[in-house]
Amino acid sequence: MFPVPIAAGAIALAVLLAGPPAATATAGQPERAVSWRTCPAYSDEAIHGTGVPDERIPKVRALLGSMECGTVSVPLDYRKPRGRQITIAITRLKAVDQVHRLGSLALNPGGPGGSGYLMPVEIIMMSETNARLNDRYDLIGFDPRGVGYSTKVNCSHPGGKPPAPGPLTKEAARRVYDSEVDHNGACGRSDPGFLGGLTTVTMARDLDRVRIALGERKLDFFGVSWGTWLGAVYRSTFPGSVGRMFLDSVALPRFRLDDFENGRTAASERNFSRMAAWIAQRHGTYGFGTTPAQVRTAILALRRAYDETPRRYTDLAMAADGAMVAMLAIQPSPEWPRAGKALKELRDATGTTAPPTIKEIFGGGPQEPPPSDAPERINPTAGQAVFCNEDPSRLGFSAAWAEYQRRLERNPVTGRASRFSAGCAGWPLPVQKIRVHHTGGSLVLSGHRYEAISPYEWTTQMQSTIGGTVFTVNDDMHGSVLRECPAKLVSYFTTGRIAWGCDGAATP
Repeated sequence: MFPVPIAAGAIALAVLLAGPPAATATAGQPERAVSWRTCPAYSDEAIHGTGVPDERIPKVRALLGSMECGTVSVPLDYRKPRGRQITIAITRLKAVDQVHRLGSLALNPGGPGGSGYLMPVEIIMMSETNARLNDRYDLIGFDPRGVGYSTKVNCSHPGGKPPAPGPLTKEAARRVYDSEVDHNGACGRSDPGFLGGLTTVTMARDLDRVRIALGERKLDFFGVSWGTWLGAVYRSTFPGSVGRMFLDSVALPRFRLDDFENGRTAASERNFSRMAAWIAQRHGTYGFGTTPAQVRTAILALRRAYDETPRRYTDLAMAADGAMVAMLAIQPSPEWPRAGKALKELRDATGTTAPPTIKEIFGGGPQEPPPSDAPERINPTAGQAVFCNEDPSRLGFSAAWAEYQRRLERNPVTGRASRFSAGCAGWPLPVQKIRVHHTGGSLVLSGHRYEAISPYEWTTQMQSTIGGTVFTVNDDMHGSVLRECPAKLVSYFTTGRIAWGCDGAATP
């Protein structure tokens, strides 16, 4: 639904396996224990296809061999606890040191709709420091309802031809809006009993059933991005069930889809000022000016020029227009050298073929179909349902178009990177309002000072709403704690104490 940077630091952790088909709903009594079963086998192709080099496949297989797989039965509707039951798929890597075991640590990578089934394996594979989380904790992966190997339904994806390059016209926006409204309505009506239950509160209830099934008095939790919203809702709903909780790249505490998009776009525009200063210091390399103001003026002029006259390259499927310039301008700092080079190439381009860095970034052709045993990394239907069940905005076309125009005006360099969307207009199921609140207990909120995907102010707003300690990461990366601050993360879960923050990803 939303544009992301080329190499965003989002914790879109590479899932390594595919499991059996998602469980189907059955009638019966709620289960109070995990139904453990043999984990499925996975091909080298499925593992290698997620970016694991050949030499590390044996390590992955060893971890998979130690992993336990199971399901927990939960009510489809918690108002009818003895009615239709569905299943939540979980995994467990038991603590290495069982004598000094501290408990179970549940993990969620975000979304909504992201699969956390193999997150225990993925975290251990990231670094030896991260692997220390498994020394004294059972690491618990799970797929929220609607995702992966848990009970789910899938709506078809909306079709339609993409709008023409250049600035979006009101007529083209109306076509986009009408198409998405039709899709939202058809999807929401396809299985309203199931889709209406895809909310963060319901998923928090499922998570507490997982805690009970594991036999834990309290459940510790680590979540990233949307996973921070799940964590906040879980501790607000079940304050006595939560142990230590660390939330990285924190969500806004009161959800509206228009506020969500506006906050991200404004943060991207702010972060571009840092990129402009960095490019200005390298005028000899990029030639956009010696001051941030000169660079900003030059990039803005480039964006406008490409919107006035989009270019077609013979070896690039997409047209080069102002949106492409804006996408390069919203990149996080590790991507600045490549983005600066691409911007320079766009400025100087004269030929009929795409400049090399532009082709490298935007020229990916049709992707090879995944292996037959490849996993579902994210379920779009679950993501749409969770957003739309909780979004009170549901703007009509006139309001949505006016909001989009204001976003472009307020963010002249980067606004074109955000596309016009109907959001949740036409979603036929009722809005379910969710409120989070102070509960006490151990909580760390990790905010990234210059981040655009989860702007830093959302962290402080969430702290005002639910409490906790702010852990500041001085970078612009989404969910980078696992990569950049793992020792402090491990120390927190081991001791319950946390320092002020960390430097995060280095600016190049």
